[in-house]
Amino acid sequence: MKKLSIVLILVIVSFTSQAQSYKDDVDLIQSFYGKTKSDLVREYMNLSETQAAAFTKVYENYESVRKTLGQTKLKLINDYAVNYATLTEEKADELAKGALKNNQDYEKLYSKTYSQAKKAIGAINAAKFIQLEVYLQTVIRNKIQESIPFIGELDKTKVQM
Repeated sequence: MKKLSIVLILVIVSFTSQAQSYKDDVDLIQSFYGKTKSDLVREYMNLSETQAAAFTKVYENYESVRKTLGQTKLKLINDYAVNYATLTEEKADELAKGALKNNQDYEKLYSKTYSQAKKAIGAINAAKFIQLEVYLQTVIRNKIQESIPFIGELDKTKVQM
């Protein structure tokens, strides 16, 4: 039993420290691609000077909201890490609702940004930007999901011992 407690503590500390090591989800992008997110977007979009100037305000507004959503996502992950070992019905409900709202807020942001970008740089380039953003957020979600245990996952270790 003591051995199991030590393993449980090590796993929780490990995924808590991984979640806290990123001050923003963009840090993950930089760790994957070795570029800042704005450099990655600029290179991928490959806009003319006129289009780039029109797109800059849309992108800056998008990033401002996205950063707030990213911070919320990381707070939820840290809250999950802190409460994982003693997860209650109420806390699980709070965390699930928070994660679902965060996902919905990202979808609303994509939709709003697409409309703004379409006016500034046309539908094809706006779609190109949204496609990139959805891809990057999917990569980030995947990386985060790989680093945290599923609810009850560590309990399965108890049964096997």
